[in-house]
Amino acid sequence: MKSTSHGARKKLIAAARKLCKEVDAMSFGDPVTHVYNPLNYAWDAHKAYLSLANDDGSRVVLLGMNPGPWGMAQTGIPFGEIAAAKDWLGIDLPVHRPAHEHPKRPVEGFACSRSEVSGRRLWGLFAERFPTSQDFFRDHFVVNYCPLVFMESSAKNRTPNKLPASERAELDAACDRHLASVLKALHPEIVIGVGAYAEECLKRVLATGCHEAKLGRILHPSPASPAANKDWAGTVTKQLTEAGVWD
Repeated sequence: MKSTSHGARKKLIAAARKLCKEVDAMSFGDPVTHVYNPLNYAWDAHKAYLSLANDDGSRVVLLGMNPGPWGMAQTGIPFGEIAAAKDWLGIDLPVHRPAHEHPKRPVEGFACSRSEVSGRRLWGLFAERFPTSQDFFRDHFVVNYCPLVFMESSAKNRTPNKLPASERAELDAACDRHLASVLKALHPEIVIGVGAYAEECLKRVLATGCHEAKLGRILHPSPASPAANKDWAGTVTKQLTEAGVWD
């Protein structure tokens, strides 16, 4: 972590605003029928989250893929499971609604009664290890690669890697630029992909020479992964220790 990253919060907020405008201008075709951009309708909460970052930079940056329907889609916070966001991160702010909302995926903000398992596992692990969120953010930061939620007419979630190549190219270019800005702002020594997709995104952006850092990966906490349902916390603690993140 370098002192040259002083003012990291302001840089993160500026980068997120830019990304928000860029992805808002994009269009996506079938089978995607609904696109949510929580950087837009949940901006106040997202800005509050970015303000938790260590203003002098973070030794470790963990990268997720994109928002889940019951996490960041509701709160504007990466892996933003409601209870974790409120009780551990200390964020509970009004959230607006997307202009084109899917009736099966309403945005209720911090009033949402659903719990996102991925976020509960991720922030739960950090809460077990660190006395307070401030202790965690002293050396760590979590960010998503893509800020958008994609849904089909059935409300089925469609991940960014499943988009047509032409749509993905424009989206990836914007997200790559944003990730490079995040790395420049925080100057991490270690970057961790939460899952294989995020690791590949980190590898691609690091290859541009925007920043130098040690690259690692942890098991994604999604319950869709059978491996994640067998002592995910224990597995990831071991992976983070082997990557040099934790003692």
